[in-house]
Amino acid sequence: MAGNRFRYGAWAGGPDPLAPPYDVRAAVDRVGSDVLAGGSLRDALRNLLRRGPDDGRGLDDLVARARRLRREAMRRGNLDGAVTRAQALLDQAVAAERAELARRDDDAARFNETVLDSLPRSTARAVAELAGYDWASDEARATYRQILVGLRQDVLEQRFAGLRDALRGADPAVDPQANRRLKELMRDLNDLLERHARGGDTTDQFAEFMRRHGEFFPEKPGNVDELIDALARRAAAGERLLRSLTPQQRAELAGLMARAFGQDPELAARMGAMTDNLRALRPNLNWDGRAQVRGRDGLGYGEAAGALADVADLDDLLDQLGQEHPGATLDDVDVDAVERSLGRGAADDVRRLRELERELRRQGWVTRGADGLTLSPKALRRLGGTALRTVFGDLTGGRRGQHDLRDAGAAGEITGASRRWEYGDEQPLDVVRTIGNAVRRRAGERFAPPVRLSVDDFEVVETERRASAAVALCVDLSFSMVSDGRWGPMKQTALALSHLIATRYPQDALQIIGFGRYALPLSQQELAAVEPEMVQGTNLQHALKLAGRHLRRHPEGEPVILVVTDGEPTAHLEGDGEAVFHWPPLGETIRATIAEVDQLTRYGTTLNLFMLGEDEGLRRFVDAVARRSGGRVFTPDVADLGRYVISDYLRARRGRRGA
Repeated sequence: MAGNRFRYGAWAGGPDPLAPPYDVRAAVDRVGSDVLAGGSLRDALRNLLRRGPDDGRGLDDLVARARRLRREAMRRGNLDGAVTRAQALLDQAVAAERAELARRDDDAARFNETVLDSLPRSTARAVAELAGYDWASDEARATYRQILVGLRQDVLEQRFAGLRDALRGADPAVDPQANRRLKELMRDLNDLLERHARGGDTTDQFAEFMRRHGEFFPEKPGNVDELIDALARRAAAGERLLRSLTPQQRAELAGLMARAFGQDPELAARMGAMTDNLRALRPNLNWDGRAQVRGRDGLGYGEAAGALADVADLDDLLDQLGQEHPGATLDDVDVDAVERSLGRGAADDVRRLRELERELRRQGWVTRGADGLTLSPKALRRLGGTALRTVFGDLTGGRRGQHDLRDAGAAGEITGASRRWEYGDEQPLDVVRTIGNAVRRRAGERFAPPVRLSVDDFEVVETERRASAAVALCVDLSFSMVSDGRWGPMKQTALALSHLIATRYPQDALQIIGFGRYALPLSQQELAAVEPEMVQGTNLQHALKLAGRHLRRHPEGEPVILVVTDGEPTAHLEGDGEAVFHWPPLGETIRATIAEVDQLTRYGTTLNLFMLGEDEGLRRFVDAVARRSGGRVFTPDVADLGRYVISDYLRARRGRRGA
């Protein structure tokens, strides 16, 4: 071992195996903290992926890097470099020809000088007119030929990345064997594309095509679709290059390209057919777009098309990373494209974010619907527990109104008696008597099989019924709750109360009701996701009407209504169910709201109000309601709202139990 030598380098076998996994529960808690601070649930889930669980490694970081690379690509150079290069070569060829003609003293030389003097200003037209010109200078002839040969070679190499290596430097324009190979490639490629477009099976044909022409494609496509993607990307970049030039530049380049391929009509026809086939197979690509790439240096045809292809790739990548379209997921992100454009580290970050999203779904923390990700009931329970600990942390240490939850449902202390189980019973089973019933039922049989239970064998223990409550928590969803910083504490309070009742007092029935211009019942999930609307109106009358319906659905429970609001009523329902809004409040609105208060009071409801803010109109209103209903008014600081609401609920429960 002493003579062994070891080498160390960067890991190149995929995602870093030593990278720590994301903490899924910590990610859920981070979403919860955003929601409890008043943020949107949708935005909180999006921000989890955008910022990343550990800041700086999420989608926003990748988007920033992609935008920076796009800016660099847009400053790479001028797109008209191919035309400028052709113009420079033409000037060089004409200058060399004029020098040669000046050394000659004959009529032919003078005639040729006249031809050169009358050349059009257009580079493409001048090149076309010189097609049949008898050059006197060998240098000028070679330079002129380089204009068309170079452009043709640039176009072909831009369309086929491995052309130069595959032909080993041979020029198809002058090498018959290279030209034949290129035409065979184009013929076989168009046959493959046309068969694929018709829906035929191209598996064997693709394999044979790659066996014969695979060296032209260093990307090593694995199937015909990957081949089409690579070719269409380059072809679309070439089309965009023409459309990104000025009309004059576009005409010049199109004329030069027509002249460069016009010397071989068969090859030109096959090139055109290939472009048409690719456009038909990938119509969703940006074939007709334009880009304003600028820079100090002129870009040749291949460089300019490459810059536009890079810009298009980065635009597609930005769209994928933006996750703006409905139903977007990280599975939509092309990890290979991320690696090509941003590097392997960025691709690893996307894979880890994908894994986080999958783990959140696999472990049941989030679900995906038509509107994207949302928290599952499991996550909402965790969020509610966090809210409860935040607003009333000492609940866990004391005996403040706690129940022994070993008995199910609404059961209380065991009396010692039992009875037959009936459908809907929530009392615990009497196991001894249930098994005894099964044994006695088979006791008369000579060869009794092992004990098997039937429905008639089951018995439940009799328990004392505990007092239960029907609770309606009415929370103000008007925009003023957001603008004055009360939205987060309101959500936190409602989620905490919901969690407390679900876990400590399951016999109580809670309904959360949100009200703005209209009121609506909210589940725990809907409450977490609810966002403010830019609609004026505080319709407490509608909220109390819905609260009354909830109380009447649970007549066995003690009726309790808790109202959290920061403004006096400014809306009420008319007979047709439409809401009427007016500021300052109309007398009709106040009377309609008081009518609901009176109905609830006659029903024996405890109505307590939690007033946020110092609005004098609201203070007068809630004081009047409290006097009329026998309820109480609280004016907590917004930070203490949760403690006030939950303490009042628990106080009411203690009072009922002691009665």
